[in-house]
Amino acid sequence: MDDNYIKHRYAPIIPSKDEWPVVKLARERREFVKKVADLAESRVLGLTGKNHEILKEELETTLYREKLRVKQNPWAVDPYDEDSFWNEVRSSLLQVNTDLSLDKNKRFQAYQKILHRITSRYAEEIASNFKASHYKFTRSVVTYGFSRLLNAARVKGIKSIFSNQYSLQDKIQITGQTDQIRDLATKGTIVMVPTHFSNLDSILIGWIISVLGMPPFIYGAGLNLFNISIFAYFMNALGAYKVDRRKKNLMYLETLKTYSKEAIQFGCHSLFFPGGTRSRSGMIESKLKLGLLSTAIEAQRANFQNGINDISGKIFIVPVTINYHFVLEAPSLIRDHLSSTGQERYYKENDEFSTSYKIFKFLLKFFTKGSDISVSIGRAMDVLGNYVDQDGNSLDKRGRQIDTRDYFISDGKITVDQQREEEYTHMLGKRIVEEFHKINRVFSSHLVAFVGFELIKAKNNKLDIFDLIRLPEEYISISYEEFKVACQRVMDRILELKAQGMIDIAPHMKRTMDEIITHGIDNVGMYHAKRPLIRDNQGYITTEDMSLLYFYHNRLHGYGLEKLF
Repeated sequence: MDDNYIKHRYAPIIPSKDEWPVVKLARERREFVKKVADLAESRVLGLTGKNHEILKEELETTLYREKLRVKQNPWAVDPYDEDSFWNEVRSSLLQVNTDLSLDKNKRFQAYQKILHRITSRYAEEIASNFKASHYKFTRSVVTYGFSRLLNAARVKGIKSIFSNQYSLQDKIQITGQTDQIRDLATKGTIVMVPTHFSNLDSILIGWIISVLGMPPFIYGAGLNLFNISIFAYFMNALGAYKVDRRKKNLMYLETLKTYSKEAIQFGCHSLFFPGGTRSRSGMIESKLKLGLLSTAIEAQRANFQNGINDISGKIFIVPVTINYHFVLEAPSLIRDHLSSTGQERYYKENDEFSTSYKIFKFLLKFFTKGSDISVSIGRAMDVLGNYVDQDGNSLDKRGRQIDTRDYFISDGKITVDQQREEEYTHMLGKRIVEEFHKINRVFSSHLVAFVGFELIKAKNNKLDIFDLIRLPEEYISISYEEFKVACQRVMDRILELKAQGMIDIAPHMKRTMDEIITHGIDNVGMYHAKRPLIRDNQGYITTEDMSLLYFYHNRLHGYGLEKLF
């Protein structure tokens, strides 16, 4: 991967919006939602073995969990009739359970009707509300708004607001396999899988897709984001379908997976964050949530079953890493991580933000501070994790062409084999993690945070993380010379890894070490009230918040750099 990045907006690969797969899906929304509900119902029945006792148990479990959610964890975005719907389900269940005149078959049919009502509701709730006119408007607002903020930051005077001197592409660097993803998007179906560090990721990736001239993707966005009005508008306009992580019951999860699989089969380019949620620790995700990922493999097998054996039926997995100097939500994310790993050893305080005003304030600070974002597009793979060439052909490790279809054949025909597909999903998850690490771009802020934390840890090597984050200030100062030597040592190793294709670096990492350190300290966590790393009046390197330093340090976890200390 080189230092070149996109400096212009690509021409659209499908100029007519009527031909966009998401527009076609929106036109058929009612039929599509019904199809998803029916198929999800069939999946649940298959998993329960069409046994009325097991189905009854699943219905009762779902009802119990949903009633509990409505009572204990309601959100503003929840439908107004939540309580009444689940009360009706309870009444229906009670009626079936107490009707002694029903034989086994009729009882099963009655339970099936209740199941159908639930999957229909879930399918409607999950489904995207994409509108092409809203998408166009949103794209213009995001581009115009971000660009105006950017120019206000860099061009002085009243004219700055109307200046076009700097484009958004100067600020947000798009690098990597941009031509390949555009080519493949005209041939088959793309499933983009980015890292996930901030709530801004969804809007940012939506803008990237637009800059690359690709039609809008559908993607799963956490329902919690729809609580924030500014996000709710953008999410709906950008084609998001809703994922409610409070719902862990079988019926919801099967409906969600069915929606994803059917949309991919429909030909909609899709995006989901395989980490499942934002990285709490600041590390690149290493354990992926495989539920939605498995739907890409299911869709590929289904395409082969339906006789679509040419390139149009092929599904391409494209890993993407997003690099920030700082993450707005870092303080609350690292607290979540520490409280879940340390339990009673770590006491959680809560200052989580959740308003449109705070988001806007963040964007203003972000652009006026002049901090960069880098988005790295990785090499496309098939659903088994094999690289593909420019024409979409799968390649083995020696670069020889292979046929993905062969992996779904047993006894001479395409078959459904759940165990086999689970194994393929694990293989794909592992490959995505490998690619995340390869295309990750080291920023100056990542380097200084990593070195700062590791030096403090080395000086207090008997302490665990929970003791480290409570260290008194006198134990956490490092002389500049010692810091610089350690930074150089780590940088040398990073350059070795880069030569092996195991990591990438941002262009600003080609400065002198003194300049890299200054740039890193200026940028790391610049928005936070307590800075993760500062240089004090005596020239010593220290921190105002050890847990934040740990968060930003974690970006370089997974490369064995800790061995250098």
